[in-house]
Amino acid sequence: MFHKKNNLVMTTKIILAITLLMYAIIASQAFMYMLSLKQVQLNLGANSYTEIRKLIDISMRASFKYVIYAALLANFLLVLAKVKTPNSLVFITATIALVALVAEILLTLKGNLPINDVINTWSADTIPSNWTAFRDKWFTIFQYRQIASITGFISLLIGTVFGTK
Repeated sequence: MFHKKNNLVMTTKIILAITLLMYAIIASQAFMYMLSLKQVQLNLGANSYTEIRKLIDISMRASFKYVIYAALLANFLLVLAKVKTPNSLVFITATIALVALVAEILLTLKGNLPINDVINTWSADTIPSNWTAFRDKWFTIFQYRQIASITGFISLLIGTVFGTK
């Protein structure tokens, strides 16, 4: 019985560490946009902005989805591992993080990716005169994603620091 409990505690800690690592990667995107990437993109002209947005989109679609899948799976497993202790800080913060991650995913799928799909159809000759409206809408949606990802990450940090022994 003692070994079984120790194994469960260790497994939960490993899942928590994986969840925190995946969430750190997700939140790092939000922090980098806050620190510089947003301002850089706001200072770009239409052609440069379109080119960088397309390149970022190609790269993120190719690799970032695996980080999202890993975070979603690990976060779900963490909530599942702690469901028997619903009043524990780790369960509460992991649940908050999971809800925030789902919000981040939905905002991406329903907000930013459709805008990226439109921008990806533009060539240097076909960039619309209102291209900044697309850029501004993209950043508005992304700000909500930043709130979700940073909230989830901070929640997990709180659970890790104050909720584990």
